[in-house]
Amino acid sequence: MLKIYNTLSKQKEVFHPIDPNKVGMYVCGMTVYDFCHMGHARVLVMFDVITRHLRRHFPKVEYVRNITDIDDKIIKRAVENKEDIYSLTNRFIDAMHEDERALGVLPPDVEPRATDAIDQMFYMIEALIEKGIAYQGKSGDVYYSVRDFEGYGKLSGKNLDELEAGARVDIETDKKDPLDFVLWKMAKPSEPSWSSPWGDGRPGWHIECSAMSTHHLGNHFDIHGGGMDLTFPHHENEIAQSEGAYDCTFVNTWMHVGFVNINDEKMSKSLNNFFTIRGVLESYDGETLRYFIMSSHYRSPLNFSDDNLNLAKSSLTRLYTAIRGLSASKAAMDEVSQRFDFEKRFIAALDDDFNTPIALSILFELAKLVNSERNKDIDQANALAQLLQKLGGYVGILQTDADDFLKQGVDLADEDIDAKIKQRNEARANKDFTLSDQIRDELTELGVILEDSANGTSWRRS
Repeated sequence: MLKIYNTLSKQKEVFHPIDPNKVGMYVCGMTVYDFCHMGHARVLVMFDVITRHLRRHFPKVEYVRNITDIDDKIIKRAVENKEDIYSLTNRFIDAMHEDERALGVLPPDVEPRATDAIDQMFYMIEALIEKGIAYQGKSGDVYYSVRDFEGYGKLSGKNLDELEAGARVDIETDKKDPLDFVLWKMAKPSEPSWSSPWGDGRPGWHIECSAMSTHHLGNHFDIHGGGMDLTFPHHENEIAQSEGAYDCTFVNTWMHVGFVNINDEKMSKSLNNFFTIRGVLESYDGETLRYFIMSSHYRSPLNFSDDNLNLAKSSLTRLYTAIRGLSASKAAMDEVSQRFDFEKRFIAALDDDFNTPIALSILFELAKLVNSERNKDIDQANALAQLLQKLGGYVGILQTDADDFLKQGVDLADEDIDAKIKQRNEARANKDFTLSDQIRDELTELGVILEDSANGTSWRRS
């Protein structure tokens, strides 16, 4: 029984899709004016884990993750670079997809771009104006009238009077109320623009997601997700726009991924503690970064540090070491799975609001059993190792060849290491233990760990 914490109700709820045979999920994606950062990495990885698990429960999951390819930041960066917005955004979309692949993230089913959804935005804005919930100011900008939507603040828990007291007064605006937000902006000279019923301009940020999500998933769908920072005002405004336009519930379940902290301090460009995905991947492989992200519950803060990344790397090494050199038939794995409860408990952990830390701890229990069975019952060890790899695949890890993973990051070529191991074995056979120890120490300094067993000597990175 799958339970999901719903930001709207502030509690875990048993998940029942609108259509038992199909789940519709929309996640707010990237605004593509720069490289993706660690906050984006967490959203990418965790909603990939969520999608994979939903697909084990339901016949079809339609996962929509948008791209914001027009907004103030994009225009500003394009001007700074002296390039058009399309060359800028296409470059960073390509970079985002590279990062996504490095993290083992499967692509969404649909990846709409805001600039391809302008007509849907027109339709929604016109509906809001007709209902008297939106209006055009003297400047030509079109605004949403927040106080005309009953229930504004139900997602974030914000109170309108408190919001008004804290609102910044902009003397240049022609809003009727300081809480109103823009749906359509009149274009400034040299800015990208589209012809509209209200004049040449471009969309406000919030209307983009309302238009794209309802266009692809319908006016009422199952899950809407994103980073916790989007709860207010972005997702609050999406509810107001969508429910105001279509007079029905917009989304049943709202999911939000927690913040990334850097050494226990919130990641922020202003604090100069900002890390891009590709910057981190210069020092750590993508699977280690993925494991690190899953090591904390998706709603909890994730503390980014070298110590925690090194711990993730060490943890993955332990799991890969357990499955190294072992394999079994599917029948043998299924038989072992029936005798032990690892798979049942693993799925139960993910069913409990996608509790990846508990799921990963079960993998270590299984790895411990694999290691204990190696010298007792090799057939059972093989089958258990196969089960370990299968469960890892449920969350997108342990799918690389174990030898390849364990040997990556070592500067020496494989043949050079093998030659050193051969030389050491000869020294041991000749009882030249001084030379044998010297070779081991030399390889250790180069990041190569030797492991002796009855089957010979294997190696991995330190």
